[in-house]
Amino acid sequence: MEQGVLSQYGLSWTAFSMLYDLWIWESVETKKLAESAGVSKATISNITKTLEKKELCFRKVDKRDRRITSVSLTEKGKQVMEEIYPQFHTGEVQLVSVLSVEEQKNLSRVLRRVIIDNDF
Repeated sequence: MEQGVLSQYGLSWTAFSMLYDLWIWESVETKKLAESAGVSKATISNITKTLEKKELCFRKVDKRDRRITSVSLTEKGKQVMEEIYPQFHTGEVQLVSVLSVEEQKNLSRVLRRVIIDNDF
């Protein structure tokens, strides 16, 4: 899916994951984005720079504590996510279509456990 859907927009999996978080949460601190993606803050900073050049997001520095930076989607970023997500979701559905409904439920349950047990 990364090569098919994401490459059309010049996005890596990590960049897509970051945009997805921003799409859901509207504005997210860089520290939380790094934790969510499982990468360093430096990596998030580099990806943010790339996405800013593409006009998909922008950074805001906290007025009270300049050490805190949050990232938000631009309108263009929201439009891109509204185009990408349905395509990406269709790909995910196709991937698991080889599984029975019961197997899909088990997979979902196991993945949720991994996420919860590892504080993702």
